[in-house]
Amino acid sequence: MKLWEKGINPEPAIIEFTAGRDRQTDLALTKWDIVGSMAHVIMLENVGLLSKSEKNELLKALHSLFEYDEENTLLIEEDVEDIHSQIEKEMSSILGTTGRKIHTGRSRNDQVLVDIRLYTREEIDKLAFLIRELFLRLQSLSEQHREVLIPGYTHMQPAMVSSFGLWFGAYAESLADDIVLLSAARSLNNQNPLGTAAGYGTTLPLNRRLTSELLDFDDLLFNSAYASLSRGKIEMAVASAIASAGQTLSRLSMDICLYMSTEFRFIDFPDEYVTGSSIMPQKRNPDVFELIRARTNVLQTLPGQVAMLTSNLPSGYNRDLQLLKQLVFDGFNEMRECIEIMLLMMNNIRIRKNITDNPLYNNIFSTEEVNRLVKTGIPFRDAYKAVSQMVKNSSFSRTVISDYVHEGSIGNLCNAEIASLFEKRMSPFRNTPASEFAERLIGHISD
Repeated sequence: MKLWEKGINPEPAIIEFTAGRDRQTDLALTKWDIVGSMAHVIMLENVGLLSKSEKNELLKALHSLFEYDEENTLLIEEDVEDIHSQIEKEMSSILGTTGRKIHTGRSRNDQVLVDIRLYTREEIDKLAFLIRELFLRLQSLSEQHREVLIPGYTHMQPAMVSSFGLWFGAYAESLADDIVLLSAARSLNNQNPLGTAAGYGTTLPLNRRLTSELLDFDDLLFNSAYASLSRGKIEMAVASAIASAGQTLSRLSMDICLYMSTEFRFIDFPDEYVTGSSIMPQKRNPDVFELIRARTNVLQTLPGQVAMLTSNLPSGYNRDLQLLKQLVFDGFNEMRECIEIMLLMMNNIRIRKNITDNPLYNNIFSTEEVNRLVKTGIPFRDAYKAVSQMVKNSSFSRTVISDYVHEGSIGNLCNAEIASLFEKRMSPFRNTPASEFAERLIGHISD
């Protein structure tokens, strides 16, 4: 079944190629296609394009499909092009003529658009709350190990005194910035395209504000022609947010790979959380973090892939846009898996203490000796030259955490302030499941 059939049997190879992976990918949209259709049906009755009894029949049938999908997964049949066609076929089978009215006032373009935006909103929300879990774990580790000193590096050389508190806290705050981009992507995404039809509106008297309200959109996607143009722009925003979080995880993973090495030995994990070698008995490999690093590095190419797919397209719908779905869907899945395994590892990390007792790291205290002399009134450049001589014989004093008082230093991590900022930035995210929408919409059945 094809929604665009006109009595001509298309060449099977053409259908196979143009459908691509839609018959698999579209299963992720099933519940949202049903929810969007329920809102559309309520609106059609509101403007007089359906009778009350037709609305009730359609809502009951759609809700039954939703429940079936929840229990068994609604599959796309061999001769059906996509999930939108499958649901319309199911509705026609259940309700006959009434079922065939469900497409009134819609194009597959705005139907796909609303499905993708509802799916994307849910995935953004789920990702935000998962990032929050990792943020809280990193902050907890920061507090737990705030007084354990480690060398801080610049140019891959020991540079100044740092701490595990500062290190864990740095990646927590990085996630707080990632949430800003994710929130911006959500805001751009949460505009209602339903009713823009094929990109040029319709002569039917649709009530687009009603469907916006029913589906919890912030507002309309107003200009019908922009509905098609927005594809690629929204995906770019989402891809950039995913890439940003990917960069945080990639750099954290790189640090962990270094810190687990024999030369560093700052951190470790139980034997059950590392891998080994088929030939070298001593090996304890950080494979998990190497794969997080690799997979999130690939995720950082996602904005470029979206840009290459859409940058030279003309206005209006073009079939190229079909490929955006797989890119973004895979991006969400990859990021979710990486965060989940990172959480598992962070829950089992082992921290080594007394690292800076190693004479190798004596010189990382030299800058603080310069500062101590400055506080006695010696000009900074003179103090710097004096301490540079001390470096040769390591005759300067070690500092302690209490010497660090300014915001963001190892003695004043500002974790509470960062946590407050993070929670404030989490306010746009809702994580409302499709089942809640379905139950809310079925309540519009009237006597």
